[in-house]
Amino acid sequence: MSFFGLRFDLRNPEFAGTSMCDRYAAALDMCEWADDLGFVTIAISEHHGSPDGFLPSPLTMAAAIAARTKQARIQIAAIVAPFYDPVRLAEDAAVVDCISGGRLDLIIAAGYVPSEFEMFGCELSSRVRRTTEAIEVLRQAWSGEAFVHNGRKVRVTPLPQQRGGPKLVLGGSSEPAARRAARIADGFLPSTPDVWQYYVDECIACGKPDPGPYLGGDTSSFWLAEDVEQGWRDFGPYALHEANAYGQWMQEAGIGAAGGYEPVDDVEALRKTGQYRVITPDEMVAELQAKGELGFAMFHPMIGGLPPDLAWKSLRLFEHEVLPRVQGGAAG
Repeated sequence: MSFFGLRFDLRNPEFAGTSMCDRYAAALDMCEWADDLGFVTIAISEHHGSPDGFLPSPLTMAAAIAARTKQARIQIAAIVAPFYDPVRLAEDAAVVDCISGGRLDLIIAAGYVPSEFEMFGCELSSRVRRTTEAIEVLRQAWSGEAFVHNGRKVRVTPLPQQRGGPKLVLGGSSEPAARRAARIADGFLPSTPDVWQYYVDECIACGKPDPGPYLGGDTSSFWLAEDVEQGWRDFGPYALHEANAYGQWMQEAGIGAAGGYEPVDDVEALRKTGQYRVITPDEMVAELQAKGELGFAMFHPMIGGLPPDLAWKSLRLFEHEVLPRVQGGAAG
């Protein structure tokens, strides 16, 4: 039994030669394709002021995805809470949840890129406070009851389709974030599995149930190709762009290679890190079968701004050469 997800950040560097309009259209076509094939989740991300146009408005894109799909969960990983008025965030998320029929999943994060905080006029030192406040306000807003926020009476309508609203999962890559998630959130999605145990320990310390072992993935990515070397020629420049763009943000924030991203000089150096892989259909089938009931693969088809026509090559290869051999859990 295998399950599949789709991920987009919609970077569009100049060297890709693709218009943003065409990239957005392709992403929505891919979402519809994935939904028809039984993919279980579609994830989108958020960053601001990025030279390559990284998606800045995930709720807007989530609404568009919701209108083109019927089954897949739509996950925003992550909403950078300090950049939002929490009441307006509650309203917008509620509307998207209604459009999707209750398929919205929210990962809440505190953010980490200093230039983005400058762009929004937020003090970096306020990030934890503002994130905690956002979670509190979202819960109150989706209760259906009026409440007071900063001295103002608030009532959010309509309510989300999901009773009480989407679960509020906290994202992060540090021990403090893991422990904070145990105290104030409904779950935790780490960008590196190394910090999961801190979450487990804090849940137990707070009297909450043991969440058990970490069952998620990491930030590594793969590309599907019949010819591995040709695959690297197609995929490599865009994977390199992503790795170095994330690595630059990590350096700006002073957090090292969090999430596995570290700037490298060229594609050959990138291959050696193991963070990015090119695999054949046979290799993918073998890996999924080895995972058994926990078989899951997250596709990132337009990684680093990879053009849509190349992205479709990998997706079609999956559709015709992999999916029929692991069909049991894919199409539900």
